[in-house]
Amino acid sequence: MPRTVDPAKHEAKRLLILDAAAECFARKGFERTTTAEICARAGISSGSLFHYFPSKRAIFVAIFELDGRLHADLLDRAGRAEDPVAGLLQVVDGLVRPLSDPSAPGLVTEVAAQAGRDPELAEVLVRNEIRLREGLAGLLRRAAGLGRIDTGLDPDRAAGWIAALVDAAFARVSVERDLEPDAEREMLRLILTRFLHIR
Repeated sequence: MPRTVDPAKHEAKRLLILDAAAECFARKGFERTTTAEICARAGISSGSLFHYFPSKRAIFVAIFELDGRLHADLLDRAGRAEDPVAGLLQVVDGLVRPLSDPSAPGLVTEVAAQAGRDPELAEVLVRNEIRLREGLAGLLRRAAGLGRIDTGLDPDRAAGWIAALVDAAFARVSVERDLEPDAEREMLRLILTRFLHIR
């Protein structure tokens, strides 16, 4: 009789591996990280790791596929919010929350290095970016329709700039390691409030 798989346990183990791998990649880089180090960090055997992921590259790509799912969840919740401006600011807060993670700067540096040589990873990143911009633009249209923001802004272009500001926050943290994440989040909110003329 085939062994049944508990979906919740399966996903929990998968997330454990991704968290461990993200820490390793951030600390040592993709090329220098071994699957043995990921296994040691996650507290699992190599057989268990390869049951979930066929290769180290697949693990790295899956980290950013997970990012895309998390962003989609943020946008979905914001889309159901009564106040689209509050929803938008919650999305931005959620997007920059990982700034508090000590591994964030190293992972940002590493994904930038790997994206140029890995078409599959680049495709995941582009797909994530498109979905994010579309979700942000939808929130901006709702907010403009309610007169909560500057109605003269083009929602698609404004969404692109908001996404770029989020990227810039991560780029700054990857270069200036002593930045205070909470202060940077507050600054980003202030920039958005003034840019969108939030009412």
